[in-house]
Amino acid sequence: MSTELVEDETQFYGKAQNYWKNVPATVDGMLGGYGHISNTDLNSSKKFLQRFLRQEGSQKTGNTCALDCGAGIGRITKRLLLPLFKTVDMVDVTDEFLNKAKSYLGEEGKRVGKYFCCGLQEFSPEPSRYDVIWIQWVIGHLTDEHLVSFLQRCKLGLRPNGIILIKDNVTQDGSIMDDADSSICRDIDLVRKLIKQAGLSVLAIERQENFPDEIYQVFSFAMR
Repeated sequence: MSTELVEDETQFYGKAQNYWKNVPATVDGMLGGYGHISNTDLNSSKKFLQRFLRQEGSQKTGNTCALDCGAGIGRITKRLLLPLFKTVDMVDVTDEFLNKAKSYLGEEGKRVGKYFCCGLQEFSPEPSRYDVIWIQWVIGHLTDEHLVSFLQRCKLGLRPNGIILIKDNVTQDGSIMDDADSSICRDIDLVRKLIKQAGLSVLAIERQENFPDEIYQVFSFAMR
């Protein structure tokens, strides 16, 4: 378990919150100086997501409403979710990012339903509201226990045939704490174990291709 890396929960969350308060409200800021990978990331995410949106028959995921978790200024909302869904809600712990989103998203931002300024450890999606809950590069800011309980709340937030998608860095051998932004990069087997603990079943897993060699491998997990 990775929670043993967190000695003081209050400090773990507080340090991360302070870190993001000092990050520029730009795409490059959201991606830790790797703004140049944004297009590659979004193109892969779109293909992965459309597997479920384009499914034939009764299992097809709807396109009414999506939730962007750890949304920042809305990089994913703008380029991935708003083009595919009628309404998108955004949740992020940093108020400045959500304020910036209102200008960054432009005219299409009118289709953002709700902005929630909240840490995911305290956030509960509205029951039965979302076709897709997108959780990217943010699960490292939750303890194992809080991640499991958040995923359980997300499950309650899904509409029929709705899915939860996690996209994040993983390691192949043991979890690692990043003291700079107070986050945990989990072992891929632990991520799968926590998903199972939350009562969810993995529908598909995909490794992100064409990212720089120096960053951790990134995997997408679809579940319901």
